Amino acid sequence: MKLYYSKGACSLSPHIVACEAELPIELIEVDLQIKRTEIGEDFRLINPNGYVPVLILDDGNKLMEGPAIVQYLADQAPDKELVPPAGTFERYQLQQWLNFISTEIHKGGFAPLFNSATPEAAKKMAIATLTSRLETVAEHLSNRAFLLGEQFTVADAYLFVMLGWGAYVDVDISRWPVLADYAAKISARPAVQKALKEEGLV
Repeated sequence: MKLYYSKGACSLSPHIVACEAELPIELIEVDLQIKRTEIGEDFRLINPNGYVPVLILDDGNKLMEGPAIVQYLADQAPDKELVPPAGTFERYQLQQWLNFISTEIHKGGFAPLFNSATPEAAKKMAIATLTSRLETVAEHLSNRAFLLGEQFTVADAYLFVMLGWGAYVDVDISRWPVLADYAAKISARPAVQKALKEEGLV
């Protein structure tokens, strides 16, 4: 399998999941500014939307969108218990969190802050929304180890990546000690360290 990624982007989440699942994966870095891969491919031919992650399977099938990719990867290693079994209520709870992180934290909160074209007023609104959503997550995590309870899942990998973005846009995650502790705990996982090292982030 090939994972198209950009250093520190949301593609770090499926990278972490692949490491947690101990799946062999070929990493191909993408320059999102010029839309070319490290091996000279026009990335827009791989994903017309121009963003990572993209997963190419050995049979040539392609998956885009992080929440779909992380579930696919986790399902390839069910013994790792990175996702609840398909069809269970817990699996839908996982999907609920993946959707919340994707829409409310990633796109609704952080994305406008990384966009230089976003007006300052809109950035202030995005920070207010992001703050509210992070408070929701902090409250949820105040009495459990991970988003779904005591078991680390792909949703935690995604949230971990989002929390790491705070330092780049002046959103101080340490104002929520439970989130800072949660991020530190996940960062210490061997598979997470492996992914961070492979992307040159540590």
